[in-house]
Amino acid sequence: MWIYGRNPVLEAIREGRARRVLVAKGVEPWLLRELERLGAPFELVPRIELDTLLRTTHHQGLAAEVEAPTYATLEDALLLAQARGESPLLVVLDGITDPRNYGAMIRSALALGAHGVVSEERRAAPLSPLALKASAGAALKLPVIKVKNLPRTLKELKERGLWVYGLDVGGEKTPKDLDFQRPLALVVGSEGEGMRRLVRESCDELFRIPIRPEAESLNASVALGIALYQAGLSRGVG
Repeated sequence: MWIYGRNPVLEAIREGRARRVLVAKGVEPWLLRELERLGAPFELVPRIELDTLLRTTHHQGLAAEVEAPTYATLEDALLLAQARGESPLLVVLDGITDPRNYGAMIRSALALGAHGVVSEERRAAPLSPLALKASAGAALKLPVIKVKNLPRTLKELKERGLWVYGLDVGGEKTPKDLDFQRPLALVVGSEGEGMRRLVRESCDELFRIPIRPEAESLNASVALGIALYQAGLSRGVG
């Protein structure tokens, strides 16, 4: 699998995952110095060669061949929370099919203290090179989990002591009304349709982010970031 973008590729090199590294001729000298500092053998190639190989011009002049990333398990995420001595905080995505949004949400989850990102095998973006680039390498540092059935998984999490909060534009409550210190799964639906009925019905609480009425709605990734920041404040993080 070829990944691209400076953050994902440099992270893969640091972790020893890069089998082969290609660099576009004409990149900034600092990038070449950084690759040399990391001890990464690389090949200089014409930029058009990267354009053709990756089928995009948004590679920032850097690509690496790596093993395709493997998905984690719910247990991995819960063990991470235990290792940090923290109450579990999982992000659950329902119907997020845009790889850029998917990657951005994984990036927010890592940055704001979540212990894993869960989505369904169907109706969801894969962990593709575009998603990896949008995550800025976060998808390689945080448990990313695919499950067969989201409502069933939410039921399992509730049986394991987690509360399920769903972000919903029609939710009556706002973040200040909720306890974010609990073991928590935070569910976000797609921008167009929101959460599916069975997923919504699996939530213990539905809440919304208060916004100006003329704005109508927030980007799903932005709404998640706000909710995770609220969770961090409640947990004394930052």
